[in-house]
Amino acid sequence: MSKPDIETVSSRVAYSNKWLRVREDVIRRRDGGEGLYAVVEKPDFVVVAPWHDGRLHLVEQFRYPVQSRQWEFPQGAWDDPNAAWVDVARGELEEETGQRAGGMVEIGQIHPLYGTASQSYRLFLATDLTAGPQRLEESEQDLITRAFPLAEVERMMLDGTIRDGVTIASFGLLRLRRLL
Repeated sequence: MSKPDIETVSSRVAYSNKWLRVREDVIRRRDGGEGLYAVVEKPDFVVVAPWHDGRLHLVEQFRYPVQSRQWEFPQGAWDDPNAAWVDVARGELEEETGQRAGGMVEIGQIHPLYGTASQSYRLFLATDLTAGPQRLEESEQDLITRAFPLAEVERMMLDGTIRDGVTIASFGLLRLRRLL
């Protein structure tokens, strides 16, 4: 039987709050050498690509860690660990954009930072949209939403207007699957 690639020797929580936990693990590699990993544990989330009449609906909000407003696909998580991912996607879409989707298809699961974080997200394509009222959370009070033609979203990614890696990776997967 072969040795594991990496074995955890010890683990401790270095920091924890309501939204995340940082774990510090002492590890042993297959060759016997030891090392240290810091792992960010955050709950998984959903990303929704709202697509209607050749336009993508994006949201813009202030992102504190980078101190600027950013355009991105609607995304978020719920505190209920038993909620179905499709329900979370529908809820986040309606909350952030006011849109209701007649069609909601899960496209895939992506790990955006698996060298650092355990978190992943599930990408959904929302179609057959109908407008309704937004239901923004207190932390989203500055959020705005707007629909953009596909060519403009591509231009925004190329010129650096859209810099959110989750949105760019999701867009790329949707294009590779020929869904946009």
